Amino acid sequence: MSENIYTGSSSGTYISDFVFAGLDGTVTTFAVVSGVEGASLSASIVLILGFANLLADGFSMAVGNYMSLKSTHEYVQKAKRIEEAHIDEEPEIEKHEIREIFRDKGFRGKQLDDAVEIITSDRRIWIDTMMKDELGIIEEQKSPLKGAFVTFVAFNIIGIIPLLAYLFSHFFDLITAQTFPISILLTSCALFIVGSIKGKILETNWIISGVGTLFMGGAAAAIAYLVGHFLKGLAM
Repeated sequence: MSENIYTGSSSGTYISDFVFAGLDGTVTTFAVVSGVEGASLSASIVLILGFANLLADGFSMAVGNYMSLKSTHEYVQKAKRIEEAHIDEEPEIEKHEIREIFRDKGFRGKQLDDAVEIITSDRRIWIDTMMKDELGIIEEQKSPLKGAFVTFVAFNIIGIIPLLAYLFSHFFDLITAQTFPISILLTSCALFIVGSIKGKILETNWIISGVGTLFMGGAAAAIAYLVGHFLKGLAM
């Protein structure tokens, strides 16, 4: 039975890692900011909880991505070893499977014979064909460490945007009264832009994706704000 594992090209997947981690970082950090604002706590609390969220959640997400990629890589390597053993132990059966695969693709007669001969004459191509067409697995060269690094960096670089207004207000009192509105504006722009890029990656309407992402982030922030507002008495 086919497992249908397909992860795409390395470069494309690193880009998607960056976008999705950045999106997650922005949404969760802005939820923290909104919760603290709802509870009417100080800007210093926003910065403390915001940076704690960035580093801790960013690290957790990076570790999760690393473990997921590593497990997938190990699974693919195990499947490859099994196919290699089958080719070594039962080459005629494996050749017959290649023939059936290409017969299903529409090859007939000499064309089919030539295809089987070409595929089975190169061990690497033979194994790759069995992996793809029999098991539904396409191997990629994506590094779990690089994937984790991209995730952590994106989570923090894009996720810090909701905190920028508070960071500046800590040094410049001129914007202190408008810190939260400025944070909302910056975060809204970030959510729409990242959501639009996500739409491009997923090949969907980029405007709808941007607006949908903005709405999702706004909903999460609204929930956090209301929770903070109703529980602010606990901080007194």
